[in-house]
Parts: sequence; structure tokens; C-alpha cells
Amino acid sequence: MIHGLLWFPLLLVFILLTALGWLERRRQNLFLFWAKGAELSKLDGSGAARLKEGIFSWSTFEAGKFKEQDIFEIKQLELLELMALTSGEAPLTSESQGRCRLRLIGNGKEMDVPFSDAEQAREWMDQLMEKARCDL
Repeated sequence: MIHGLLWFPLLLVFILLTALGWLERRRQNLFLFWAKGAELSKLDGSGAARLKEGIFSWSTFEAGKFKEQDIFEIKQLELLELMALTSGEAPLTSESQGRCRLRLIGNGKEMDVPFSDAEQAREWMDQLMEKARCDL
């Protein structure tokens, strides 16, 4: 009986890890469906973003589905800034890494999109500016 009690916590950990893996797989499958046909798309711990037919949108994963947070028409893009995630209005330096946000400005509208990785955000900046120039 003592041996069974020793293995019981391991069984609970296994069940928990299996459930978390299933939830992550479900989130990735929902993302693939949500991003289908997009020119650019990303999924990370901060949320999901896509550029589809000239419309940039970003969503968060809540209650088993993607909840759209905001949209931005890429033709209206005037300025892109890479900002620190929590430091108010401080721009991110070129050597900074980690969590950040991408600020899209245009037509009197501002939209902040969080990113888990600053390097990925820099790549998105370049690609979004290319798309904005192509759409003009």
C-alpha cells in the first residue's frame, strides 16, 4: 500500500501534463484555422496576430477561442514603433530582447500588439512596412 501512495503524486502529475498538452494542441489547431489564408501570422504567449487581405488583427486566447482585440487597416499605417511592454512610453533599444509591444499608428488610431520576443517583433516591423508600401 505504501508503494501505491508513493506513485500517486506521479500519476497526478502525468494527468496534469497530459491535460495541459491537450489544451496547447487545441490552441494551436484553433490558431491554424484562424490564420488560414493570412499573409503573416504569429502565435506566442502574448496572443495571436495576422495580416489578411490588408487588415491586421490581433487576438488573445480566452475560454477556448480566439477573442479579437483590435484591427488596423494596413493602408492607413504611418508609423511603427517598438515599445517596452511595461515601461509606459519608452521605446525599445535595438539590443533589447524579451517581451515588448509593437505600436501601429495611422489615420488617428493607435494599436499596441504585444510580442513575447523582440526579435520577432523587429521582423514583423520590416514585413508590415513592406506590405504598407506595397498597398499604397
